[in-house]
Amino acid sequence: MNQFQLVAQVVERETLRYSPGGIPIVSAKLAHSSQQLEAQVLREVEFEISALAVGEISGRFNQLELGKIVQFTGFLARKNRNSKSLVFHVIDMSEYLVNKLD
Repeated sequence: MNQFQLVAQVVERETLRYSPGGIPIVSAKLAHSSQQLEAQVLREVEFEISALAVGEISGRFNQLELGKIVQFTGFLARKNRNSKSLVFHVIDMSEYLVNKLD
């Protein structure tokens, strides 16, 4: 199964474009920062990943404010057939609500 969920923010976004078949596409760069527990040690994790929104979701993706934290769902695939680089294909997204303890 290839399912990927990520809480991240859009830090760069290209202009909405269309495939030769007329399908809307938006490319972007997402940034993630968190702490993860690994072998009972807290680890700081920060990275950027290339993302792509194709079809109906591209309109919503294109409207996101830069810097807004969102939960993205999708899958990973090669950038192209001959590439080893991965791209996160976004198929759904929702507002990320941070739980605050008072």
